[in-house]
Amino acid sequence: MVIALLPMLVLLPLMLGSTMLRWSGKIDDILITKVNGDLTIAEQYLARLMELSGERLDAVAGSVTLRDALDGAGRLDALLAERREALQLDFLYLTTGETGPRGFVPDDWPVVRAALDGRAESAIDILSGAALDQLAPNLAAIAAIPLVQTVAAVPTDRAVETRGMIVHSAAPVTLPDGRRAALVGGRLLNRNLDFIDTINALVYREQSLPEGSRGTATLFLDDVRISTNVRLFEDVRALGTRVSAAVRGRVLDDGAVWLDRAFVVNDWYISAYQPIVDSFGARVGMLYVGFLERPFQQAKTLSVLSVVAVFLLIAAVSVPIFLRWAGRIFLPLEGMTQTIARVEAGDLKARNGDTGDRGEIAQVAGHLDHLLDAIQERDRQLRDWANSLEAKVEERTADLRAANQKLEQTTERLIMSEKLAAVGEITASVAHEINNPIAVIQGNLDVARSLLAENAQAVDTEFRLIDDQVYRIGAIVSKLLQFARPDEYSGAANVISPAEVVRDCLVLTRHQIEANGIETQVEIASDHRVLMARTELQQVMVNLILNAVHAMPGGGVLRFRVRDEGTAPDALVAIEVEDSGTGIPPETLRRIFDPFFTTKQAQGTGLGLSISQTLVSRAGGRIEVHSETGQGSRFTIFLPPTDLR
Repeated sequence: MVIALLPMLVLLPLMLGSTMLRWSGKIDDILITKVNGDLTIAEQYLARLMELSGERLDAVAGSVTLRDALDGAGRLDALLAERREALQLDFLYLTTGETGPRGFVPDDWPVVRAALDGRAESAIDILSGAALDQLAPNLAAIAAIPLVQTVAAVPTDRAVETRGMIVHSAAPVTLPDGRRAALVGGRLLNRNLDFIDTINALVYREQSLPEGSRGTATLFLDDVRISTNVRLFEDVRALGTRVSAAVRGRVLDDGAVWLDRAFVVNDWYISAYQPIVDSFGARVGMLYVGFLERPFQQAKTLSVLSVVAVFLLIAAVSVPIFLRWAGRIFLPLEGMTQTIARVEAGDLKARNGDTGDRGEIAQVAGHLDHLLDAIQERDRQLRDWANSLEAKVEERTADLRAANQKLEQTTERLIMSEKLAAVGEITASVAHEINNPIAVIQGNLDVARSLLAENAQAVDTEFRLIDDQVYRIGAIVSKLLQFARPDEYSGAANVISPAEVVRDCLVLTRHQIEANGIETQVEIASDHRVLMARTELQQVMVNLILNAVHAMPGGGVLRFRVRDEGTAPDALVAIEVEDSGTGIPPETLRRIFDPFFTTKQAQGTGLGLSISQTLVSRAGGRIEVHSETGQGSRFTIFLPPTDLR
């Protein structure tokens, strides 16, 4: 059931979920891109408004009508009043930079200074309430906006925003006496709803947004909405509300553009905020455009619900079909599992039977029944064989006990033989080292006698004592050699059959071979005999066998071959001992016949192969070895036959 439902109920929902998540992210990116384009349109309109204001003011400053009006004060005031109304300005005056209307000081403003320098210029500037009253009566009252407490805004103690944001323009004028003057005009943006509605109409035309959404635009003085089409209530614009602290910090404090969703007054909008810079280069406000997020979220939610509904419908139709198909496959498998469980519990007669199906699973069930029949028959045969073998085991037990006792005795003799061989090697070296200084002592003693001549009689007793001790040392060395190598002194070497020695050694080492799970294979292809002490050849073979057993701790195959090598008179008898063990590394292979060299650390003396080589060499033969790491090793003993010479 899990296999059948996994693609439909797990993998497909995961794939649909990841696709919907990616699709939702792409939609959000598109919305951010759109609101960024909307902000660009609003910014261009504001820039064009300032540019147009400057161009119109520059046209008035350069007109013939203004030059004619400069000849009389009354005519100038009338012209300025007429042009102010025509250009929809809130104030318009002519100044030389020293004085302005009702005490206003125009020389402080960069746009006025630029006009006095001969350049027409427009900019956004912020004027205090007192400055607004100086420029035009009641202008400060129009600009004043009570602040509305706004959640998430920066705390403030102010209750009213008294400053005004204006489009400030100035154009150069040359007076009749040659002096420079500036024609200065401005338009108040506080409560200028025509201005903000025009921006909103330009940015959000009809059908540019989905049904239910609406576009909004706002002009901020600092963080206060001074002109907006965002509604606080149904017919009340949100003038005096303030932007959140997060938006203020990013736009006004950091000077960055905000492109993200934001909570505007009472709902979430996809929003774009951009700082507004005055003629002094300071960030004094923000330009905002945005549209309601809710319709887009509803559309995404509706899309997700539609996909989920379609998926559930498909699942409701397809899951029963999948389960039916899966049942045809897995129910027979479950039946086979139950049959196997019954067989494991001891019911050897349990079978699947004929299911009536001819599919692949039914064929497997039939094969299983045939296998169970064969197993039941094999079990019956094994029980019969077990009964017959039990009697044979009892018969052989007594023989095995006797063989084990004989094996233990033989093993003890082999160990003693190996120890004696090691002692022989050491004794031979010791005898050689002792005989040399004895010969030197004896020779010098004879020289001393010849030199002393008749005078030697005085120390004859001492010389005889030295002779006696030298002779005694030689006797001791001879006894050691006779003890260590009795065959050399007794002539015990005899003619033996290598094939018989191999079989004897297999009996001697059978316990070690079987304990390690090793299989033995013997191939006898030669019946020639060799001249060598039987115990010495046994010692060599047992040493090679035990080494092979140690090389196969996890079991393996141990092969023995006795064959002829070459033709007369150079014929040899070859005895091979080959294992399937770990092999011997090349750096170790060069030293295996060195006395006292061992890889078994404290478990070996390092004399086994050295003694074996010595014994074989003394019989006129040699030992060769071939080994590859991981492939096993093969030791070959070559001995001259006695019946082919």
